[in-house]
Formats: sequence, C-alpha cells, structure tokens
Amino acid sequence: MEKTDAALLIVGHGSTVNPASSTPTLRHAATIRSRGIFADVACCFWKEEPSLRDALFFFRDPAIHEVYVVPNFISEGYFTRTVIPRELELNGPETTRPNGQIWKYCEPVGSHESMTEHLLARAREIAPGVREEEAALLIVAHGTSLNDNSAVAAKEQAERIRGLGRYGEVLNGYMEEPPLVSDWANLTKSENVVVVPFFISDGLHSYEDIPALLGIANQLSARLRSAGRHTARQANSSRAARGEIFRHNPYAIDNRSLSYAPSIGTDPGVADIIIEQAANFDAES
Repeated sequence: MEKTDAALLIVGHGSTVNPASSTPTLRHAATIRSRGIFADVACCFWKEEPSLRDALFFFRDPAIHEVYVVPNFISEGYFTRTVIPRELELNGPETTRPNGQIWKYCEPVGSHESMTEHLLARAREIAPGVREEEAALLIVAHGTSLNDNSAVAAKEQAERIRGLGRYGEVLNGYMEEPPLVSDWANLTKSENVVVVPFFISDGLHSYEDIPALLGIANQLSARLRSAGRHTARQANSSRAARGEIFRHNPYAIDNRSLSYAPSIGTDPGVADIIIEQAANFDAES
C-alpha cells in the first residue's frame, strides 16, 4: 500500500494514570511514518493529548485527499462504535469534510485475521523451549460485568487457536469474570503454562494486577532482592519492577512452569496490522 495523497490517523485510548499506555501507539506510528507510505501519520487519544477533538484540525495540507482512521483497540465496542465516531464527527464508514477531504473509518487492530498468528508468535517468543503440544496457552483479557467486548475477542482467539490443534490446552481467562485468571492452576493440567495478555499496552494490569493474580509477583520481588537489584520496598513497587516481570520467565509454581508475556499490542508487528486495516478498507469497499 502506498498512499502519498492520504494520511493515517491512529486512535488510542490513552490513560490519565499510566503514561506508558500511549507508548505502543506512538511507536507504531513512528514505524509507519518511517516507511513513507502516507503523506502524514498522526495519533490521537481519548484520555491523553492530543485528543480526538484535536485531530479534527490535523491534515490541513490540501494535497491530502483522504484520511484513514484506524482504532488501536482490541475489539469493537463502545469506544469504536460510539466514542470515536462522535468525537471525530464521523457519520459512517466514509465522511466527507467541508473541504472535500474524505475520512475513512477502518476496523480496529484486534479484529485483524493475523492477530491469531501474532498471539502464537508471542507465546513462542517467551517460551521457546516449551513444546506446544505439551503446554497450555492462556489468553487474558480484562472482562467485566458491564459487557467488555475484549472478553469476547479473547474467547474468539482462544477458539481459533484451539482449532489449530497446536497447543495441548487453549483457554481464555479474565481479571473480573469467570473463568478467572487467578484460577489458572485449576483450569489447566499441563506442566507448562504460557500466558499472553490480550491488551493494547502494558500498564498496571500487565505489570502488577495479572502477575499478582497468577501468583508470580512475589517471586519476582524475591528474585530482585536476592540479586541485589532492589531493596525489599523497591522490589515490591510496581514502578521499580515495571518490565522486569517479563524478563524472568519461567516462574515455578507448585511444580508447574509459567511463562508470562508482554501485552500483544506491544508487538512491533501491530504496525503492519494498522497498515493492512487501512488497505482492507479500500479492498472491501
């Protein structure tokens, strides 16, 4: 795909409490920008600056005739169906601005068909010596009683991977609804368990909450203290241990081996998915 008369707008959620939330989106934008595919590449966020409303004033160059809007979200839901169209003043798949510029609203990254292979690649990356047929793969989403669509997306990914017959077990687990991540030891039978969070970015959930639910947070603290890298207080701090949780695989728990991955949205390959979602818009129109 090469669209030198078009721009790309990547929409992220962002966070007021976790500055790292926007990092993957910004990195993917920088990667795409470096390839020179689009005349311009920009990002906007719901909970950070620049805001979605700010994006209405982007792309003033008259040479830009089209803008592809790609939500960097795991699934279709309230934000992709309501918030983003409302804030960007989109009235359908294609919106023509008063200046004649056409904004094309694409599918979110999490719905791309290659996401399944990215999940499998990440699982192999963090557990390279584990035989898939002898292991359990657990895909983790937030889940909520308020009908979080990411929970549905995680379930669908688990079903697709299960159908491939590569892993001995494939399950989806959630932080706030059954099947719970904290029950992983009872949900799985395999000696080796590989856990991949189905999130766009790493934050408090992946750095702190999920490791605590899995029972590996205390192990990390002990390892850091024994290595002399942190004091007891620092080792128990999510800020001090941020990122370390992924570097100490595997974790041994009750004669089981657990490997824990960074969130799937941090995969550099997501940049390719963003480009493909833009290309798919034209292919399916």
